[in-house]
Amino acid sequence: MTDAPGGATANGLATLLDDLEWRGILHASTPGLAERLASGRAISAYIGFDPTADSLHIGHLIPIFGLLRLQRHGGIPVALVGGGTGMIGDPSGRSTERNLLDRETLAHNVARIGEQLARFLDFTPGPTQAVMANNLDWLGSISLIDYLRDVGKHFTVPYMLAKDSVQTRLERGLSFTEFSYMTLQAFDFATLYREHGVEMQMGGADQWGNITAGLELIRRTSGGSDESPAHGIAYKLLLAPSGAKFGKSEAGESVWLAPERTTPYAFYQYWVNVDDRDAGTYMRWFTLWSREEIEALDATLVAQPEAREAQRRLAFDITARCHGEEAASEAVAVSAALFQREAVTDPSLLAAIHRATRGATVASDLPAAGAAVLLAETGLAPSRGEARRLVQGGAITVNGERISDAAAALPAPVAGAWLEVRVGKRNRAVVRVLPSA
Repeated sequence: MTDAPGGATANGLATLLDDLEWRGILHASTPGLAERLASGRAISAYIGFDPTADSLHIGHLIPIFGLLRLQRHGGIPVALVGGGTGMIGDPSGRSTERNLLDRETLAHNVARIGEQLARFLDFTPGPTQAVMANNLDWLGSISLIDYLRDVGKHFTVPYMLAKDSVQTRLERGLSFTEFSYMTLQAFDFATLYREHGVEMQMGGADQWGNITAGLELIRRTSGGSDESPAHGIAYKLLLAPSGAKFGKSEAGESVWLAPERTTPYAFYQYWVNVDDRDAGTYMRWFTLWSREEIEALDATLVAQPEAREAQRRLAFDITARCHGEEAASEAVAVSAALFQREAVTDPSLLAAIHRATRGATVASDLPAAGAAVLLAETGLAPSRGEARRLVQGGAITVNGERISDAAAALPAPVAGAWLEVRVGKRNRAVVRVLPSA
């Protein structure tokens, strides 16, 4: 599939479902959606983002690329941040209840998430201009009586109990607050449909119950016809090789989109180290590359797996999209430097490594105290005793020089500021030495 001028996909909305199907993303869609997309009329679709943190993580790339792919096919993406529903929390896919956040924290998180979405979606004026919305704008002003009368009466308790997101939590406990979440999300969909012409909601397979609740509310409040005039798309749930939900590092930590939480280098490393078995899937889900490009990289992965060409291209593409090309290029340079045999002597590259890996900073007099003190103080060794053992075993190199005396002064810092420290064959760090007072 080729791109038309302006970045839109050449065949438009009519090919959206086929594209999702080929990429292995599509889980479910509503009857009649293919015909609606092929009608030639513009369509707006939304996905919700829960602002429980001040950054999105790579698990959110699934809905982000859902909106991005819609925009490239000629649709209008609407990113809905849950400034209102974020005060309650969605029980879908969770075994425990979320902590409730105050308005000030949620407002901060919403603003930060908007900044991150702007790195992916095009918000410049035009026929497919992306839109940001906040459901606090309507949920924050509706009264309880109006809500129960206009929304609550359309949902029976058996209907709500039948939803998977409710069933999986009943035995472990589900508060009425979270039980009501699907009605709030349904109200979001109905409000966007009625007031802003948003005809479709998209989300993960675990959101299908909430999506269909919205479709039901729209159907009931639009004349009571047998079919809802709105539509929905659900994406498959993406699992890591371990079977865990996609979005965690090997250590079980979230890989964030915010550089202060996960550095661009660490972000790049996550993608460059993905398992060969997952590289093809991730190229389909997290790039806009054509089928021809992806299948060519699939072939390269089979023929030359050691080259990791697919992973390297994937890592650069998604890092550049999230953090900019300069940050992606620096991540590539840092990666190459950290794995080369020779000592790094370029001060600018040492500075980049220190920044990318969040290296330690020490006082100007510390290098004179010797390797044992430096290693223990910077955390490169758990103790001075272990540092001395490493030195005795010939495992420590500083600025390319093997250290044989744990108490002797270290080599002079490169450019008066940098110590490149190697611990064994694999562990390398750059320590910044502060200038003398």
